[in-house]
Amino acid sequence: MKARVFQKLIGKYMSDMGAEVYYQKFHPEGNQFHPLHFFSGPDSYTLLDNVSCASYGVNVAGIIRAPRGDGKESIVLVTPYDFINGGDYEALSLGITSTLFSLLARVTWLSKDIIWLVTDSRYGDYRPVAAWLTEYHSPSFKVSDLLKCGELNTADTFRRAGTVAAALVLKVDGRSERFEDTLSIYAEASNGQMPNLDLINVVNYLAVHRQGFYVKVEKVVSLLSSSWLKIIGEIFEAVGKLARTLNPDWNFGIPAADYLEGSATLASSLYSQALGIPTGPHGAFRDYQVDAITLKISPRFPPDSKTRQHDFFLRGARLLEGTIRSVNNLLEKFHQSFFLYLLTSPSKFISVGVYMIAFALLVAPLPMVAASLYIEGCKALTKSTDNPTENLKSWKWLDAAKQVFALHLLGFIVTLLPYFICQVPGQHSPRNRSIMWGTTSSSLLLITFAIIPGCSPFSSRHHGTNWAVLKSVTISAAFIGLCLMSIINFATAEIGALLLVPTCLMAQPIKPALRSRRIKSLLGAFCSMVLLTIGFPVMFFAISKGLFGEAVVGLSLGGEFWTWLESLWAWKSATYLYIGMVHLPCWLLCLCILFHPS
Repeated sequence: MKARVFQKLIGKYMSDMGAEVYYQKFHPEGNQFHPLHFFSGPDSYTLLDNVSCASYGVNVAGIIRAPRGDGKESIVLVTPYDFINGGDYEALSLGITSTLFSLLARVTWLSKDIIWLVTDSRYGDYRPVAAWLTEYHSPSFKVSDLLKCGELNTADTFRRAGTVAAALVLKVDGRSERFEDTLSIYAEASNGQMPNLDLINVVNYLAVHRQGFYVKVEKVVSLLSSSWLKIIGEIFEAVGKLARTLNPDWNFGIPAADYLEGSATLASSLYSQALGIPTGPHGAFRDYQVDAITLKISPRFPPDSKTRQHDFFLRGARLLEGTIRSVNNLLEKFHQSFFLYLLTSPSKFISVGVYMIAFALLVAPLPMVAASLYIEGCKALTKSTDNPTENLKSWKWLDAAKQVFALHLLGFIVTLLPYFICQVPGQHSPRNRSIMWGTTSSSLLLITFAIIPGCSPFSSRHHGTNWAVLKSVTISAAFIGLCLMSIINFATAEIGALLLVPTCLMAQPIKPALRSRRIKSLLGAFCSMVLLTIGFPVMFFAISKGLFGEAVVGLSLGGEFWTWLESLWAWKSATYLYIGMVHLPCWLLCLCILFHPS
């Protein structure tokens, strides 16, 4: 009842401002894994079973028609609010947007419609926005059972404005730890998608130079106290000072503190894009190719301080007004700046033209090494047979391709296993599900080794494949997988190349190294074992959690890893497909090479 009353009050306020008001009801989305969801559009989702009128949410939306517009474009302003347990900070965000909305209802310079969407954040910040966008872009013409629920009149037509040019999500959350108000910008959307950089630049410029906010983006806090990173920063700073003494025009040196900040921000930006999970409700807009960001403001005063609220409302509303004015003046969508970039600070970035060089240098050796190993392996196969013609007829080199295909097929099956595990009744604990997943995957791996003896790292030399040919086909498969992943999510391909390329290149049989007992051979075998250990998905997950200051050890590691995978497939992250269908099979093939009976 409290929620309905508050929703009516917001709707009445919008109506008094002259806006067209409507209410949209939605059901929460089911967090269930389905393989086909990875290939479906953003408007496909699963509803929870046995939903009732007591479990629906309501979005309140108001539209101001632009006096100078033709109704073909619009700007969306989103305010998440919990109508049941809304706190003081959420009330502040609602106050800022309502103040701005009352101003925009009276101005005459608008050329784009304004949509103010107050979402029901009881079901999270993302789901209500996604439900509204689904109805906005893909209307459903069937009569919903939700129309019979509640007291709000939602039978009215779902109102629409023009094509959404940009969207801003405003949240007031927590008290600032600094002496000035802090503005945090969140831009990462699903599968590494980013809004046009110009939108971030506009917000950053207005916030810093007009309203005096301290602007920040997320960073890996643990790297700020890293001693080895600090040493590298001091070295770069000393080199820069030395270069300026030789030539004053050489100004490429940066202070060590800025190097630490930039590295921590870069690592966070790369990780967030590679994860493929949106960092805020703005991610729902990016699925429809709409530039959107989430602005989280942290005031330096307590939420109940009445003396500072007026100034806070004024500065926050002016920031949003300036951004809306900038987008309102555009004759076309943002397109001049970058869509592929990594942030190192709110005002600095690394474009795709720079960081793709690192990826290209990582994967460039793979086809050359694969070709060299293939020639070497074919020569070895020819020497092992008295009749070369008979050797060509037997197509022995296809044994390696058969092994690579078998293990990639195993990776595909392992990727789909969670869907069937989630159907097992009584298995709701992440730890139990992870144990079942690991046990089933190990059993399937043993079955694969039994069916195809050449796949087993412990097979006899008679049944084994030439390791050079096997490594050649493995490197080729890794190269194709990384290149395909770079098209979908460049950040995932970048991190995957950092792990997979050294592992594939260093993989070599350990038995000849142990027999020779030479330092160089033993060192190569040791490096190969270390890279294989780090490259194992569960191990790398534990290492990455440690870098973020969240160490996970013992039996809880399996449950944490399963929960992390659940979050990936719940958000349809392509990183999950990469782990199961590219990284894991190549890792198993490198393990086969390591224990090859040469």
